[in-house]
Parts: sequence; C-alpha cells; structure tokens
Amino acid sequence: MHLAYLLIGSNLGDKTTYLKNAGSYIQQQCGQIVKQSSFYETEPWGFTEQPSFLNQALCIQTELAPAQLMHTLLQIESKMGRTRELKMGPRIIDLDILQIDQQIVDTPLLQLPHPAMHLRRFALIPMEEIAPQLMHPQFNKTITQLLAECTDQTDVQKKIV
Repeated sequence: MHLAYLLIGSNLGDKTTYLKNAGSYIQQQCGQIVKQSSFYETEPWGFTEQPSFLNQALCIQTELAPAQLMHTLLQIESKMGRTRELKMGPRIIDLDILQIDQQIVDTPLLQLPHPAMHLRRFALIPMEEIAPQLMHPQFNKTITQLLAECTDQTDVQKKIV
C-alpha cells in the first residue's frame, strides 16, 4: 500500500463540481482518499492569460504502482473531457501526482516527486494543509520548509465552497 499525494485543479466551467467529481473517480478507481485540503483559488502559473484555478491536494492510499496510478489519472482526465491543446493552458481538469511515499521516479511518463512542486505556492499551500511534515525525498525538507523558501508570488486564497 502506498500513500500518494495528488494535486487536482480546474479553471474552466463549474470548477467546484469538476474537482468533486474527480475526487469521486479517484476514490473509485485509484484508492481511498485519507486526507483532502480545502479548495484554493489560485492565479494561473506559467501561462497567465487564462482564468484562475481551483486547486485541492489529496492524499490517497493506493495499491497501484506509480505508472499505473498515472495511467488511471490520465484516463479519468480523458473521461471528464480534458483535451491537451496548449501546454499549461486552460483545462476542465488536471490531475497531478506530487509524491508517492519517498519514491524517486524519472521516466518519460512520470517524474516523482513532481519536479516543480517546490516552485509553486498553489501546490505547496494545499499540501501544507494536509501534510506539513511530509519530507521531500530529494531535498530532505518538509513541505512547510519548502513553502517558507518558495519564491513564487502568485496569489493563493482558501475558498469556501
């Protein structure tokens, strides 16, 4: 059994419903959700000429190997109508694996921990809510430490839904 930390997000349509539906699919197909953060309204990162995102961090217990989990998440994205037209562009749903246990993976399909997690407040803030003491397996720092050192200035606000 693995503990996998996911970041889910949406910036098109009914974002709240998309995140709730994604959580249901993840619970059905990937494993039990054991912790979930609040929803966070976040400025776009990278490609900024698009609507704001709604993000949430999830911790799931899963029996799926990392590659299996990634394939399943991609299938859920596709089932929910995700299309990939513009890198970092607007999307109905985005399901990312941030970390699985203390595993380090570097394949064309998947990099763990997520290579940009430590650079993005929209990932670190919801992660700190559910796993502040989780250690990053490469930097040997907690999520709280990574957030304190993060230079990203994008606005991330807890949203009541």
